[in-house]
Amino acid sequence: MKKLVVMMLVAVVCFAFSKFTNINNDEPESIPASKQRSGDAARGYEYLTTGDYLKSGIPYSLFALGIPKDSNNFLNRAGVNKNIPHDFTAVKAPNGEMVVAPNCLQCHAQVFEGKLVMGLGNSLSDFTKQVGGTALMAEKFLQNMKGDNAKKYEAAKNFISSIKAIAPDLVTTTKGVNLADRLAALLVAHRDPVTLQWSDKAMLPTNYDVIPSDVPAWWLLKKKNGMFYNGFGRGDFGRFLMASNLLTVSDTTEAAEVDRHFNDVLAYLNSLEAPAYPKPVDHTLVNKGEKIFRATCSGCHGTYGKEGKYPNLLIPESIIQTDSALYTSNYSNPQFVEWFNKSWFTTGDHPAQLVPYRGYIAPPLDGVWITAPYLHNGSVPDLETLLDSKKRPVYWQRSFSDPSYNYEIPGWQYEAKEAPGNSEVYNTTLKGFGNGGHTFGDKLSGKERRAVIEYLKTL
Repeated sequence: MKKLVVMMLVAVVCFAFSKFTNINNDEPESIPASKQRSGDAARGYEYLTTGDYLKSGIPYSLFALGIPKDSNNFLNRAGVNKNIPHDFTAVKAPNGEMVVAPNCLQCHAQVFEGKLVMGLGNSLSDFTKQVGGTALMAEKFLQNMKGDNAKKYEAAKNFISSIKAIAPDLVTTTKGVNLADRLAALLVAHRDPVTLQWSDKAMLPTNYDVIPSDVPAWWLLKKKNGMFYNGFGRGDFGRFLMASNLLTVSDTTEAAEVDRHFNDVLAYLNSLEAPAYPKPVDHTLVNKGEKIFRATCSGCHGTYGKEGKYPNLLIPESIIQTDSALYTSNYSNPQFVEWFNKSWFTTGDHPAQLVPYRGYIAPPLDGVWITAPYLHNGSVPDLETLLDSKKRPVYWQRSFSDPSYNYEIPGWQYEAKEAPGNSEVYNTTLKGFGNGGHTFGDKLSGKERRAVIEYLKTL
C-alpha cells in the first residue's frame, strides 16, 4: 500500500512537471485569465508620452547638440517636448535637471506612410549598431564634475551606467528585428531582484545567443491572457509594461511610484483599436474567405466581429514548428525567469509571474494587414508567404530608407535574394531567424488562399 501511494505521488509530480514544461504534451493549452487593474486611458496616454517612468537620461542641453529637432510633433506635445522626436521624452530628474530619455514608442509605434501609428510594433528599428552613442558622448562632455556639470552628471549617471553595460551586447546582424528579450536579460543581470539596485558588474551570466523578435501590436493586448509570444507573462500586465523602468530605476521606492501610473497606461493600451484597411476590398472574396477562415484558422486565432471570441491558446512546438530559439532560451538560460519570479515584480497586491512554455501563443489577428513582417521573429515578409510556406524566401530584402507597403498582398515590398547580403537582408538560416513552421495554409488552393487574404484585410 505504501509503495502504491509513493508511485501515485510520483505520477502526480511528473504530470505537474509535464504540464509546466509542456513535455510530452501535444495538445494546445488555454491560458487562464488574470485580474488586471483598471485606470484612466487619457491619463495613461499622457504618462506614456510625457511621463517620467525613466528618471535619468541625457541632459537636455547635450541632447539638443546630438539629435536634430523634429518638426513633425506626431504626438502634439507642448513645451520642451514639442521638437523632440516622438520616441524620446524630456523629464525632470530627481535633482531638478532636465534630461531626455527614450520612451516606450521606440519599439511600440511606427511611422507608416507619413503618420505615426500608436501601438504598431516598430519593424524599422536598427540594432545593427551599438545603441547609446549620444549617452557616451554626454559622459565625455561631463568629465569635469564641477558646478553645473556635476548636477548634469548626477541626473545622467543611471542612464549612462546602464548604456555602458548593455550597449556592447545589444547588437544584431539584421535591421528590423527587435532585441527586447536580450535587453531585459542584460538589465536584470545587473540588478538585485529584491532591491532592484544596480551593479556595474553583471551578477548573472549574459554570454548567450541574441534572439530576434518582431514587436506585437499593442491593440492585441486586451484580448490576451498572457503576454509575450510564448504567453509566459502572467498576472498583472502593468508590471511587465513598466519593466522598461529597469533601464534607470534607483530602487523599489522609485519602481513603486512608477508602477502607480501603469494601470492608466494599460487602460490606454486597451483603448487602442487596429487601423482599418484603407483600400477597397472585394466583398465576394471576403465572404468566401471568412468561411474558409472559420473552418481552418479560427480554432486557434478566434473569430471576429461583434460575436467574436478569442481562445487564448498556447500551441506546442510539435504543432506550430516555427523557430524554437525564442522559447527554448527560457529553458537553456533559466536565470532570467528565476530572477523575475523571485523579484520585486512578484510582490504586492498585483504581482506578475513568468511561466515558460515550449511553444507559442496563437495571436489575435486584428489589424494583421499592417503588422508585417510575420511570425514571432519577423521572418516572413507578407501574408502570401505566411499562408504558403513553399514561397517563403530564404534571403529577402526590403528598403529601410524608403519603405514601401504592398496593400494588395499585405506586407513589405521586398526582393528575394540568392545569398546573404548587407544588414537589410533577412537571413533565415541564422539561429533564431528561421522561417519554417505554421504550414497550415499550405493545404489551401491558390483561390482559397487569395480569399482568406482578402478577408484578413478586414479584421
